[in-house]
Amino acid sequence: MIGYVTLGTNDLAKGAVFYDAIAAELETPRMMEFDSFIAWGKADGPAGIALTKPFDGNAATVGNGVMVAFQAKDKEQVHRLYDIALAHGGTCEGPPGPRSDNFYAGYFRDPDGNKLNAFVMS
Repeated sequence: MIGYVTLGTNDLAKGAVFYDAIAAELETPRMMEFDSFIAWGKADGPAGIALTKPFDGNAATVGNGVMVAFQAKDKEQVHRLYDIALAHGGTCEGPPGPRSDNFYAGYFRDPDGNKLNAFVMS
């Protein structure tokens, strides 16, 4: 249902380093790039993610209650994505672990404060 998700940034270069590392682990390349916008995804693939400076020229802000989740292939990849995020300027919002009987996730924020997670369901 969702084609892609766009998050705002105040520092596209710094955000690009963060998302390039996440995308590399997920084997998802950059598919579009402009001076104020980068998108990662695969044509005809699952939903991608984009990072942009706001069109209106105002500062990017974090949406309260907004979160983007990256689907991992297994628990080990959840841990790798969480570690990659923290190694590239992200902050912890909850370390990887079980959240219910069949949901395993790690939560983190990107350098701009956007909330993300990596998860796997069994």
